[in-house]
Amino acid sequence: MVGVSFNSEKKAFKDVDTVTMYIGPQNQPEYYSYILNLKPRRVIFNPGTENPEFISQLESAGIYPEIACTLVLLATGQYE
Repeated sequence: MVGVSFNSEKKAFKDVDTVTMYIGPQNQPEYYSYILNLKPRRVIFNPGTENPEFISQLESAGIYPEIACTLVLLATGQYE
């Protein structure tokens, strides 16, 4: 893709609004601390990525977990 950059490092981004999960629950634990430290407003769990353990941690940190499909939210104008 031209003009699109991707980061594979766990950089300390600021003012993160949304993190969208595309990795399964079995691969998420290594990202728990990183995502919690980003302090996003919400984390979207796409189909197949739902994770009660991480959802509980997010809720305890005041981060809204949303179980939805990011692409559907975008396509239907529901992505806020």
